[in-house]
Amino acid sequence: MKSKIILTALLSVSLMACAQETPKVKHKKSTAASKSNIKKVKFANAEDPICHMPTESDMKDTAVYKNKTYGFCSVYCKDEFKKDPEKYVQK
Repeated sequence: MKSKIILTALLSVSLMACAQETPKVKHKKSTAASKSNIKKVKFANAEDPICHMPTESDMKDTAVYKNKTYGFCSVYCKDEFKKDPEKYVQK
């Protein structure tokens, strides 16, 4: 009988501990410092030559061909371009 009471008490305490609210974390609302490190690039292409998705000035996947920077939506498209860039530049 005593062990059942002790077990019930321990179980109750552990359930109460789990039910407590987790601490709230305050996140920075401003990312001005990180945005200032991002360079806006003017690409030679208005759209991805592989999948024809419009390019944006902050695309991460880029390739330089004949001193011009080309933007791509993904690593796959960039790799396809690098296989035969002349094929896609003429389009």
